Amino acid sequence: MSADTATAAATTRITVQGRVGWALADSWTMTRRELAHWARQPVQMAVGLVFPVMLLLMFNYLVGGGRGVEGDTAEFLVPGMLALTMAFGLEGTMLAVTQDLGKGVIDRFRSMPMVSGAVLVGRSVADMLQSVAALAVMIGVGYAVGWRWHNGLAAALGAIGLLLLFRFAMLWVGIQLAMVAGRPEMVQAVQILVWPVGFLSNVFATPASMPGWLGAVVEWNPMSATATAVRDLFGNPGAAGGTWASDHAGLLAVAWPLALTAVFFPLAVTRFKNLSN
Repeated sequence: MSADTATAAATTRITVQGRVGWALADSWTMTRRELAHWARQPVQMAVGLVFPVMLLLMFNYLVGGGRGVEGDTAEFLVPGMLALTMAFGLEGTMLAVTQDLGKGVIDRFRSMPMVSGAVLVGRSVADMLQSVAALAVMIGVGYAVGWRWHNGLAAALGAIGLLLLFRFAMLWVGIQLAMVAGRPEMVQAVQILVWPVGFLSNVFATPASMPGWLGAVVEWNPMSATATAVRDLFGNPGAAGGTWASDHAGLLAVAWPLALTAVFFPLAVTRFKNLSN
């Protein structure tokens, strides 16, 4: 290798490292901006944590859950509610994105010398931190209503990892839908699209207890795959179903979020770059 070639390679490496460092610094700045909103809007943060707890208590004690499951229904219901929590609550992220769009905040960020995707990355990191807090609260409430995991800490951490992977995928779906909606008043209409994903799943009942065609649809729901895989890792009832989807729920719990992220992440980033075009 000649001296000129070596120098060019070193310069390229330094340039790439500088760009990566710049991107990380900008993303962390945007993350701190989102975290600062928590301190200024504690009620909104509290509501986001309390709402899934209310759903869990309502379905466990009032409405009833775990249809088709023998034994303690809380052991079946709580893992499903953990998966449901990862899909719901996206309206906060969607509202934040649309409000920034409406107020011209994102246009001001785009005019600054910063990595264009840092705004979305900062929003996603803050959302994932909130999701970790929501999981911690839900697991604590689950213990209070009698739910336990039975396969050790490593399996429990694997289950939490699958839940956060599902949340990450749903987050980018939400960001893309928010930019399509464009206005805060449209978020509620778009958010309704998430509800079928939650309720056409095995969160509250086993597919075997449903009509055959509906059970088949439910088993291939991405949330059902995550809920089944999480139940299996926690050692809770409801993991076995005798179909390909239920027997390979762990594979689908990874494949579905990766596929959703592969589709909606580039769509969201591309749409963000083209906002002012």
